[in-house]
Amino acid sequence: MTLSELAMLIGAEVRGNGDTSVSSLATLANAGPDQVGFLANDKYRNLLQNTQAGAVILKAEHDDPSLIKNALITNNPYLAYARAAQAFDTTPVPKPRIDARASVAETVILGNDVSIGPGAVIADSAVIGDGAIIGANCYVGEEAKIGAGTRLWPSVQVYHRVQIGERCTIHSGAVIGADGFGWASDNGKWVKIPQLGRVVIGDDVEIGANTTIDRGALDDTVISSNCIIDNLCLIAHNVHIGEGTAIAGHTGIAGSAKIGRYCLIGGATAINGHITIGDGAQIHGMTMVTKDLPGKGVYASGLPVVDQVTWAKSGARVRQLPELFLRVRALERKLDKPND
Repeated sequence: MTLSELAMLIGAEVRGNGDTSVSSLATLANAGPDQVGFLANDKYRNLLQNTQAGAVILKAEHDDPSLIKNALITNNPYLAYARAAQAFDTTPVPKPRIDARASVAETVILGNDVSIGPGAVIADSAVIGDGAIIGANCYVGEEAKIGAGTRLWPSVQVYHRVQIGERCTIHSGAVIGADGFGWASDNGKWVKIPQLGRVVIGDDVEIGANTTIDRGALDDTVISSNCIIDNLCLIAHNVHIGEGTAIAGHTGIAGSAKIGRYCLIGGATAINGHITIGDGAQIHGMTMVTKDLPGKGVYASGLPVVDQVTWAKSGARVRQLPELFLRVRALERKLDKPND
C-alpha cells in the first residue's frame, strides 16, 4: 500500500512522498526501502541515523528530514505501529469448512462460515457462532458456547458449559474450564468437591498459550471483556477479572480473588485467594499480593537483581534481624528508664 493509505489506517500525518509504496514493517535496524520502521522509545533514537526504512512512524519532535526521507507523524507511535501491524498481518486464516477428520456431534449448533480443523471434537449441544475458527485437535465440550468470530488455535481444550464471547483468541495449549482445586479432608483422606460452576469469558479477550482457567466451584469464574492474558498463567476457580485488565506471563491467581477493571499485572506475580484488587492497580512483576489493594496505585515486592556476593551478605543480615530487633528493643527500654 502507499504511505498515504497507511496513514489513513493508522491515524498519522504523512511528511514526504505519500505515493511511496511499502510492503511490510521492520525494525529501524533491519528495515529496507520498501518497509516501514517505527520509533516509540527514545533509547532507539540513534538508529534513525543509519536506518534504510522507506518511512518511519514517530512523533513530530523526533522527525528529522535530514535522516529520514518519509515520515508518518503521530502522537502515539506505538499505537500506530499496532494498527500498522494489523494492516500488514500475514497470519493465515482458514477457509470456512468442516474437515472430514473432525468429529461434530449431531446436536451441535453451527453458525455460518465456521471452520473446524482436523481432529477437532465438538461435543453434544455445543454452540459455535458465525465465523468461528476451531483449530486442529481442539476439544469443545458439552453445552459449551463459542461466540462469533472467536478463534481457537490448535489443541485448545474447552470443557463442558464454558461460555466464550465474540472475537476472542485462545492460543494453543490453553485449557478452559478444568476443575478448580477443591478438596475437603476426611481425617487425612482427600474428598473431591465437584466444581459445579462455569468459566464465562466476555468479548474481545485474548488468552495466551498454555494458560489454564479453572471453572467455578459454585459460582462462575469470570473473565470480562477486553482482557488480555499472557502465556502460562493460572486463573483459579471463582476468580473475577474486570474489563480491560492485562496480565503478563507466569502469573498465578488463587481462588476467589477479584481483580478490578484496567489493572496491569506484571509477569510472575502471585495473587492470594479471597482478596480484592481495585480498578486501575499496577502491579510490578514478581510481586506477591497477600492482601487487598486499592485501585490506581503502583505496587511491587520483587527484589531487584544484585551480584551474588552482595546477595549472600544481605541474606546473612536478614538471618540476624530477629536478634538485632531484640537488642534494639532492649536498648530502647534502657533509654526510657535511664535510672534502672
